[in-house]
Amino acid sequence: MTATVHADRPDTPEAAGLEVAVTPGPQPGRVHVRVSGEIDFDNAGNLRDALLTALVTHRGTLLLDLSRVTFCDCAGLNVLLAARATAQRAGRRLCITRAGRPVERLLDLTATRPYLT
Repeated sequence: MTATVHADRPDTPEAAGLEVAVTPGPQPGRVHVRVSGEIDFDNAGNLRDALLTALVTHRGTLLLDLSRVTFCDCAGLNVLLAARATAQRAGRRLCITRAGRPVERLLDLTATRPYLT
């Protein structure tokens, strides 16, 4: 079962925006989360909601595939770090398994890679 959340601007639902797909992994205890598009101030809250929903509805480690993220700013990084902290408080893990250049660069510039990989 796959759940997909489109976090586009409400006035243009078909515009290219943020897409989050949550899929239980083939191995028990793992949930795959694939994020596509831009993560910025305008839609970071939608990513936060999708990650928190995945943490509540699935039991297991959240494995994030961010290889299709075309832009990520500090609001997106804040969401990722907050979701990681929430997962830890619940005795779970959240980690990035794949990341594209924009995310890689942000993790390097902020020295946050060890917290999310």
